[in-house]
Amino acid sequence: MAGQEPTAPAHGSPKLGYTNTNNSAPLPVMTQTDSRDKWSKKMDFLLSVIGFAVDLGNVWRFPYICYQNGGGAFLIPYILMAIFGGVPLFYMELALGQFHRTGAISIWKHICPIFKGVGYSICVIALYVSFYYNTIIAWALFYFYSSFSTILPWTNCDNAWNTPDCTNYFGRDNVTWTNSSRSPAEEFYTRNVLEIHRADGLRDVGGVRWQLMLCLFLIFTIVYFSLWKGVKTSGKVVWVTATLPYVVLLILLIRGATLPGAWRGVVFYLKPQWSKLLETSVWVDAAAQIFFSLGPGFGVLLALSSYNPFTNNCYRDAIVTSLVNCLTSLVSGFVIFTVLGHMAEMRKVEVEDVARDKGPSLLFITYPEAIANMMGSTFFAIIFFVMMITLGLDSTLVVLLLVIVCFLGSLSTLTYGGAYVVKLLEEFGVGSSIIVVGFLEAIAVSWFYGVNRFSNDIKAMLGSAPGIFWKVCWVVISPAFLAYIIVSSLVKAPPLTLFDYKYPDWSIKVGYMVALSSFMWIPIYMVYKLLWTPGSLKQRLAVCLRPERTIAEINRDALNMAAIP
Repeated sequence: MAGQEPTAPAHGSPKLGYTNTNNSAPLPVMTQTDSRDKWSKKMDFLLSVIGFAVDLGNVWRFPYICYQNGGGAFLIPYILMAIFGGVPLFYMELALGQFHRTGAISIWKHICPIFKGVGYSICVIALYVSFYYNTIIAWALFYFYSSFSTILPWTNCDNAWNTPDCTNYFGRDNVTWTNSSRSPAEEFYTRNVLEIHRADGLRDVGGVRWQLMLCLFLIFTIVYFSLWKGVKTSGKVVWVTATLPYVVLLILLIRGATLPGAWRGVVFYLKPQWSKLLETSVWVDAAAQIFFSLGPGFGVLLALSSYNPFTNNCYRDAIVTSLVNCLTSLVSGFVIFTVLGHMAEMRKVEVEDVARDKGPSLLFITYPEAIANMMGSTFFAIIFFVMMITLGLDSTLVVLLLVIVCFLGSLSTLTYGGAYVVKLLEEFGVGSSIIVVGFLEAIAVSWFYGVNRFSNDIKAMLGSAPGIFWKVCWVVISPAFLAYIIVSSLVKAPPLTLFDYKYPDWSIKVGYMVALSSFMWIPIYMVYKLLWTPGSLKQRLAVCLRPERTIAEINRDALNMAAIP
């Protein structure tokens, strides 16, 4: 109508109102008083997203997977998977959270109600993550404390925890490295930090390490007081936790580049083994890495973006933060491979023969071993483990009740055999389940909610709809690459090992039960929703698949009506 001045759509508690500047009858428009917290500054949000996406996985998971898959050959599928899979899903979650301004559970009533179980699964997965992820940060805190000494405790074989296999080859020309040799750094990690030799696998994990329990308690205390006032507090904390790692990485990169033999690691990192591109496992690992690195499916991006203003440019945020994340992984690769090249030079072996095990051992054995033999080793050890702690802390989101639950749930990972539990939870509690969640989320949004409806939501926020590239990725490519990971992981599951321990068959079955315990809420809720919705089966399906009208849609319809002469 002429003279109509519509109120801009907002999100929060609905309130009926209207604006009218002529004498015609008032036209109702849904407006809102937004009671939801907002970020104090735009940079608070960006650093929080970067802090979540850039975590320990960038420092240990990416370099190790790259190491296992032929160095430079892995970078090709990694970049392709990022462009066509990871970044589109990252953008999708930021846009969903900002438009609907709600969390991972309640958002489904606005998308496709029958998929609400996905939100519950995300919560269970997040719980499993908290059981082991904070334990890894506690290990870093133990190292940080141990670093305050003139001589770092993992530099020699003269300690009470060392064995006859301990071999210190730095600064010595007549030492031969064999398959049974163990470095001082490895024995410090396995026999002093973990005391894993006191456990008999998963059958007898032994008692709780009180030193690690104290470290974990301190970590949870820091997490709680960083978040107890919501985004107003966490938005300030990330200014330190999200930026400090880059300062440390730069320092370590410069130092690593000056180490003898560093060039050998860089060559291995950048020179592709082209035959590796013909192996399916390389592409599966690349897809899995970019998915875990950017973090869609965990619900955190939904939560963080829900505190943004409605018109915030989430497209630009997605591109910037994704680029920062991927570049961080690439830089971390240079940092790690310069060190691996140095270690290969000292041991007189090939670069591919340096690292033994997958997972945190790359952080807690390989790096401390190299740092211990640098000039100013105490300084470099301190800043390295500060970086690890901050990388972990700004990826953790919990409140007081969850802090208590997560701390109690983490006790099994603090035992002498806790590292075995950490590995099991990492593999089954998160791995397969979160990929299934991401796949179903992509299907629900692009197929059931509808890519056109979703594009209109983005247009309402940004003023322009996403291009054809994003639509094709959301509808076809991203779901396809997630389905590819799921099928490939089911067809060929590698044996699970840690150090010299091979996980028994019964523990693998337990792992699948853990995975099922998070995924099962999706079909359970689907059945519940269909049974409790009134009407015929056809009517029930229509109701369960149709999103509830959001406040923004009511606003948009009212404004369209107002524009009719």
